[in-house]
Amino acid sequence: MADVSRVRLVAVYAGATIGPLAGGVVAPMLPQLSETLHTSVMEAASSVTAYFVPFALLQLVSGTLGERWGLRRTVRAAYVVFVVASLGCMVAPNLGVFLAGRAVLGAANAFTSPLLLASLGDLVPRERLGRAIGMYASCMSGGQSFSPLIGGLAAGVDWRLAFAVVAVASAMLAFLPPMGEPRPGVEAPPWRPLLSGKMALLSTGALVSFLGGAGLPFLVALYAHDFLSASPEMAGLALVGFGLAGLALGPFWGTVCDRIGGRAAGVIGAVTGAGLVAVMGLTGSMGSLAACWTIAGAASSLLTVSLQHLTMAAVPGNRAGAVSVVSAFRFAGSALAPTAWLPLYHNGSVLTFAAAGASQLIAAAALLCLRGRHDPAPVR
Repeated sequence: MADVSRVRLVAVYAGATIGPLAGGVVAPMLPQLSETLHTSVMEAASSVTAYFVPFALLQLVSGTLGERWGLRRTVRAAYVVFVVASLGCMVAPNLGVFLAGRAVLGAANAFTSPLLLASLGDLVPRERLGRAIGMYASCMSGGQSFSPLIGGLAAGVDWRLAFAVVAVASAMLAFLPPMGEPRPGVEAPPWRPLLSGKMALLSTGALVSFLGGAGLPFLVALYAHDFLSASPEMAGLALVGFGLAGLALGPFWGTVCDRIGGRAAGVIGAVTGAGLVAVMGLTGSMGSLAACWTIAGAASSLLTVSLQHLTMAAVPGNRAGAVSVVSAFRFAGSALAPTAWLPLYHNGSVLTFAAAGASQLIAAAALLCLRGRHDPAPVR
């Protein structure tokens, strides 16, 4: 039984990479997509939006629905949809069909990422839950960091190969979904606890954590081009550090949350990240910009892991529902970031980075307001 649990735990971590991989794999292949699908690069770029909009919106309900249907059967069905949608993208004859396939991929990911994270509560003892959450966050960061590499390598031969990778990996994972089925005599998880003040605070923290942190790669790339005269390759290299920091430090941050509590760890991550982002507009070289962005990635990873740690215990009767709602707000923050900061950027880069950094202090304030509510007890 222990061996089975270990195998399923590895499958959960592997599944954490699929969503970010499918989401980011198109970034380096836009010119090839536009040529093959007979459209413009700008229209091909809409495939990113087509993926993330249903992904964010459906997470408002996907966790609770997954709890009601059973995590195991829901995740398995989502993996099957991943396979079908990936194959659809591979054979798409035009942009419309390709965008439809991307939208279905995003919708399927809404029923994998939060449910896989919630399943850790059934697979890992409480005293090791923080580290497991951190490892899960690392795997997501890994998928996000390496998806452009996989997409670029595939585009050098045939961009369709990238979707073949996603389809094959999803098919393999469909045989190892997480544990968790509806239990006889147990009522379906309620929606009402998801509307609590506690959930509002966690959702607010998640929103601004991406709005003023993880959602800023576009702003960093613009600054590198406009003020540091960096080439696209150099800007891309500088951006990689953010995800790699999360990949390397996720398990450690999970242990920190286990030791000092998610609330305290999150405040530290938010305040540190706020300061690092705020000074990025003052950097005068690619080295200093890359260093600030990489350390900001470490702080952002700590904040993300702490929010996930707290959310896992926020609604005991509907863990997956709580995780999916907070995750929806995270990615909403990423989607809102260009709209929020680009108009300000045109009036001054220093002010923009200062405002973006300061927005993370809202996350710190939200976490501080959780005092007396529910923070998993630190492990002694």
